[in-house]
Amino acid sequence: MHLNNGFTNALGWAMATRSRSSVVEFVKYVGPALIVSMAYMDPGNYGTDIQAGAAFNYDLVWSVWLASLMAMLLQYLSGKLGISTGKSLPELVRLSLKSKLRVIPYWLAAEAAAAATDLAEYLGTVLALNILFGIPLLYAAIFGAADVLILLAFASRRFRVIEYLFMLLVSIISIGFLYEVIVIGPNLSEIVLHTFSASLGSKSILAVVGIVGATVMPHALYVHSWLTKNRLADNTLEEKRRLRRLHLMENIFVLTIAGFVNGAILVASAAAFYPKYSDISTINEAYHIMVPLYGPIAAIVFAVTLLSSGLASSTTGTLAGQAIMDGLLGTNVNIYLRRLVTRFINVFPTTIAILLGLNPLSLLVYSQVILSLMIPLPMIPLIVYTSRRRVMGEFVNRRATTVLASMFGAIIIALNAYLLYSFL
Repeated sequence: MHLNNGFTNALGWAMATRSRSSVVEFVKYVGPALIVSMAYMDPGNYGTDIQAGAAFNYDLVWSVWLASLMAMLLQYLSGKLGISTGKSLPELVRLSLKSKLRVIPYWLAAEAAAAATDLAEYLGTVLALNILFGIPLLYAAIFGAADVLILLAFASRRFRVIEYLFMLLVSIISIGFLYEVIVIGPNLSEIVLHTFSASLGSKSILAVVGIVGATVMPHALYVHSWLTKNRLADNTLEEKRRLRRLHLMENIFVLTIAGFVNGAILVASAAAFYPKYSDISTINEAYHIMVPLYGPIAAIVFAVTLLSSGLASSTTGTLAGQAIMDGLLGTNVNIYLRRLVTRFINVFPTTIAILLGLNPLSLLVYSQVILSLMIPLPMIPLIVYTSRRRVMGEFVNRRATTVLASMFGAIIIALNAYLLYSFL
């Protein structure tokens, strides 16, 4: 009897120790999907989700869940690609294209997608500075240009510092929108109904494509493989298996939370602005509407989450730009130089748009539509590479995974085609 009790206790202790060890190992790994999760809740998501909720109520909730699921699978494939091959997606594309005459046009297209992404992130920071501190948009555009340079300077010694920063910023955004949902109180039955009841028409297609572009972002598909390949301590099969397991766990855990935040932005907008403010035209306007309806604290929390989103997503964009340039051109570019060049490209059109009085919310939405049109650029080679055993080895996709990824790819292309047809 004593022996049995002793064996049971020892077994329980061993299982508890293994469980604690797994948790510690997972926490130490967390980072790549955390950085990529900003694709679900960057300022582009604010723009598309706010406009969709205000204009269509809860009707487009399904599109947020679908976009989040599609992004989760594609991000899993991207991270797995980096782990199994030890190369990023841009590197593999360069090796496949071989000739510079082929690589350069692809690189320019990838850079265009990165610039469109950075435009939304930059605008988010500018709008948040204007809302929180009353800084005029023109001056906020100048101050906002230095955001990521400052962040990267603080985190210049260790990359892990950047990941800790993301833990903080993502937590602020997640907790902030949990608070917003509690205060605003969206209709749960309507959310459930429109989760399973999909509606799509010529009036809503722009919003749906914008939501897809804001969530399944081209630059995020490039950078995830770069982040995970940098986690490889050695090239052994055992190490790759360990990282693939941790990558799967992180992908599901982090991106599920990010998906709910993405959905929370839309449902909070639907509850707060539809139908009285369905023609809402600016994020600044959304902030000022919330003050009398839900109190200044709710409005300030909204603005703080927007600022956190702008800062974090700009950092993700910088890292993605570095991965794209390094991988496709085969050169190492100073990250500060990269940031300066990207900001220089976007400061001028944004400043001109502000001076002309153009609607920043519309700029956000249309930038995300452009991103959706460019998703096939990384998506198609990603699905092709991960379905080939000679590239992936034992980590090759299962047939069902490839079929599902291909279906998601077909849906994205079909939505883009429908949008283009609607505008012809």
